[in-house]
Amino acid sequence: MLGGGQLGRMFTVAARTMGYEVVVLDPDSQSPAGALASEHVCADYVDERALDHLAATCAAVSTEFENVPAAALERLAQSCIVRPSGAAVAPVQNRISEKRLLDRHDIPTTPWAPVEHERDLEEAEWMVGVPAILKSARGGYDGKGQALVDDRAKLADAFAELGRVPAILEHRVDLAREVSVIVCRAADGAIAAYPPAENVHRNGILHTSTVPAGIEPALAERAHHTALAVARALGYVGVLGVEMFVSKSGEVLVNEIAPRPHNSGHYTLDACATTQFEQQVRLLCGLPPGDTRLLSPVCMVNLLGDLWGDGEPAWESVLGDAQAYLHLYGKRDARRGRKMGHLNVLAGSAPEALARAEAHYHALK
Repeated sequence: MLGGGQLGRMFTVAARTMGYEVVVLDPDSQSPAGALASEHVCADYVDERALDHLAATCAAVSTEFENVPAAALERLAQSCIVRPSGAAVAPVQNRISEKRLLDRHDIPTTPWAPVEHERDLEEAEWMVGVPAILKSARGGYDGKGQALVDDRAKLADAFAELGRVPAILEHRVDLAREVSVIVCRAADGAIAAYPPAENVHRNGILHTSTVPAGIEPALAERAHHTALAVARALGYVGVLGVEMFVSKSGEVLVNEIAPRPHNSGHYTLDACATTQFEQQVRLLCGLPPGDTRLLSPVCMVNLLGDLWGDGEPAWESVLGDAQAYLHLYGKRDARRGRKMGHLNVLAGSAPEALARAEAHYHALK
């Protein structure tokens, strides 16, 4: 596993449960995944000796984040199976190439334009209009690397705020919902997907994911097929998260693609027949996708470091609920905005699951 954060940790748990040994490569000596792995190689992702050791030790390699250097994936692929491949990951490491790929395959997105130089700003604003969002082409997650643009006169200021790096200008959609679909695609093309999750963000960070999503069946079906189309367009093998906007006019538009298990898929740990992390193990090892059935309505709520402001939260109120499941990631330092864990709450309906999850969350504050 390249990467030793919480996604790598949950992958490691699934793999060890299925009888596999796991080697984690991560430069953090306190890596959450490394603490549970058979071996933790504490080195940089481009350390050639570390990569060669990983290739010699492992039959197959996967990743837990999208910005693994392409050179590392290419070096590993010379000696062992790498899923997803560098060719599948590369287009989503840059928002410009990601949007162009989606356009080539007629997969709907919000109106957008590339901004690679300051001279591109005028044409981009003409194509997209305002209000808009300027997003850096590389990096940026949980709301980072983005600037809101409400006034065309302030577009140059927003570009300067991002450091004048290549970016995209994206029209701000009149949103009804934000949803995501987790797709599982095997090397032989076999494909499955979980039901759409309805997502709520706070300060650019995912707060809750509720399933089933509160959208009409026809929109849910459209989101499902759109996510499958993304996986096929990439030639993707593994677990893929596809975030989408549902506009008030009924459009389903791809927002971002995550070539890995996704935060909004954590509900699968307690509410589905197969977790997204078991799926990652299966697909890496050449096994067919597992059953993606939802067994219960559920709400996942993220637990950020903010909750640790006065010390360890009092978990008694949460754990007194027989249908509430606490997952902590083994991170030693709690910081504002840092994902420390999540809570899954099952219920008889999605609105009830959301209400109870929010009540538990506020009881911890």
